[in-house]
Amino acid sequence: MLFVNPRTFRAALLALPVLLAAPALSLTALTAFTPVAEARPAPDGFADLAARLLPGVVNIASSQTVASHGDRPGVGPDIPLFPPGSPFEQFFRDFMERNRHGGNQPQEPARRMQSLGSGFIVDASGIIVTNNHVIDGADEITVTLQDNTTLKATLLGRDERTDIAVLKVKSDKPLPAVTFGDSDHARVGDWVIAIGNPFGLGGSVTAGIVSARGRDISQGPYDNFIQTDAAINKGNSGGPLFDMDGEVIGINTAIYSPTGGSIGIGFSIPSNIAKTVVAQLHDFGHARRGWLGVKIQQVTPDIAESLGLKEATGALVAGVNDGGPADQAKIQNGDVILRFDGQDVKEMRTLPRIVAETDIHKQVPVTIWRNGKEETLTVTVGEMADDQQQAALTPDQDNPAQPQSLELSGLGMQVAPITADARDKYQLGQDQKGVLVTGVTQGTPAADRGLKAGDVIVEVQQEEVSTPAEVQDRIEKLRKDGRASVLMLVQSSDGLRWVPLSLKPNPQRQPG
Repeated sequence: MLFVNPRTFRAALLALPVLLAAPALSLTALTAFTPVAEARPAPDGFADLAARLLPGVVNIASSQTVASHGDRPGVGPDIPLFPPGSPFEQFFRDFMERNRHGGNQPQEPARRMQSLGSGFIVDASGIIVTNNHVIDGADEITVTLQDNTTLKATLLGRDERTDIAVLKVKSDKPLPAVTFGDSDHARVGDWVIAIGNPFGLGGSVTAGIVSARGRDISQGPYDNFIQTDAAINKGNSGGPLFDMDGEVIGINTAIYSPTGGSIGIGFSIPSNIAKTVVAQLHDFGHARRGWLGVKIQQVTPDIAESLGLKEATGALVAGVNDGGPADQAKIQNGDVILRFDGQDVKEMRTLPRIVAETDIHKQVPVTIWRNGKEETLTVTVGEMADDQQQAALTPDQDNPAQPQSLELSGLGMQVAPITADARDKYQLGQDQKGVLVTGVTQGTPAADRGLKAGDVIVEVQQEEVSTPAEVQDRIEKLRKDGRASVLMLVQSSDGLRWVPLSLKPNPQRQPG
């Protein structure tokens, strides 16, 4: 039986006279409405594909020993919940405090905590891929195959930045393995299936489509997730996301859910990122990533205008590690990296991923925007250390005595030279150079950009400044040239950042 929406049916009846009165459409006009691309038909079912792939997916149980409360001074069982102000609440609180501070709390034995997840076999010899968070901190890892065979696993390597881990099990016979596919070929709308161990129930299959690509969910610097509506729940972590060819195009890693269950928003690590990390974890025990040695920030429309860029694109360099690959290639603060090794850098967050995926010691061309034009430099990519930190800028010689503070007209801030008293007051380093911000007026460009007293202006329009007069002179020159904004490199308690400030007249705001 067919069901028709009454509202749609009524609208069709009202349009009927118009259609009857209209002249007949030609064949050419009809073909003009033919869709350019047609969707692939939905599969008749997933049974054959699932039967072939299920043996390659495993359940993973990890356990770890948790110290008793007695082993952690000042920590004990939680106080039962009672209405605020209840005499029972006060009774239990006094009781717990006496035990904690009086040493009368009974010693609890160490406990074993377990977590469940999923994984998949990528080599018949017993190499298994899963999420790092599935096995993080585990004392013991157990893998269960589809035929209920249980095997002890050892950890070959793990990578916190991409949340990937590689395990090894020993088996008397070759294990059924699955293969990585090309995640770059996965399109939004393609059918996918997820196989895993939701809620510890064992091998389960769900189907859906690729909902989106390139998702950044703020899990790490290399976020580039595939989003899918195939049901992913607790326990699915580390399991594979398959395309219709039966190849792994993603590792199911995270879900968005206010309830803890699937609401159709799951995220998978793309296979083209995963397979490189997996190979490195297998061979070296850790991930080896390319390193450029720069601190970067997003190019906003205001910054783009200040630098003469037509579009707000690229990654703005806000710091260069002394002696790092970028420093050796003469990349400077204020440069905008537009292309790296032939790949466009559309926005800031794409650069770390591109660099990380580049072979170590490879010489690559880097196109930058500097002084109003493009330049191409050659960089030899280094290797990122696990504890790599951003290096400070090389200090110059101490500044001589400076003139008194002054107001930067139209910007809403006062600046002054850095003195010994200012270093103590704002906890500035002895090698900190630049011009000190001593005050900011509310409702002005400086306040709108979050500037505050204690910040230090290091550069103005990509040129170093050491006196308040130098800052003012460069601002006035930009105004005479008709520029709409000025770009400043500012050192704050949060680090270096580029700050664009409008040079247009800014009337004081009226309170609302």
